[in-house]
Amino acid sequence: MDQGSARERLLDAAARLFYADGVHATGIDTITSEANVAKKSLYNNFSSKAELVSAYIDARHEEWLALYRARSAKASTATDRVLAVFDAYIDHAKDAYDDGFRGCGLLNAAAEFPSSAPARSTVRAHKEQVERILVENLEAMLAEAQALELAEHFSFLLEGAVARAGLEGSPTRLEHARAVASRLLAAL
Repeated sequence: MDQGSARERLLDAAARLFYADGVHATGIDTITSEANVAKKSLYNNFSSKAELVSAYIDARHEEWLALYRARSAKASTATDRVLAVFDAYIDHAKDAYDDGFRGCGLLNAAAEFPSSAPARSTVRAHKEQVERILVENLEAMLAEAQALELAEHFSFLLEGAVARAGLEGSPTRLEHARAVASRLLAAL
């Protein structure tokens, strides 16, 4: 296998294991075994476990953005584009996970690191980007200050719903959050 495929297998294995068991509980040997590559392949592709964690977080972020873009591309109104954010979270929760849905993989990973860790900063940037997406779409319907406030409320709604959905192993709470957001948008 070439390095690209080894890298992909390592990232896939890390993603499954980090999500199921946690970043700190998952050792390099477990990742290389799951990926069916030699430990040397890991270090040929990543300088350290920290770099692998960073790549995992970036990949999770891009995965969510792809879900959002796919939903947004089908949206015909600003309201639909706002709800596409909720739909992307629902799609994420419905993905096939070996051990069930455990909530936001990014927040799960961030919770394992001290507040000053780069991983937490990257996750925070992702969450801020989601809120900016909401703001941009809400500004088509509301004044800037109102859009900022409602985007923050929707962010809280999303994060609470994804936390509960993760605890319950079901996207039901996210579907309820989407319905709440839809009702709020209809009342504008």
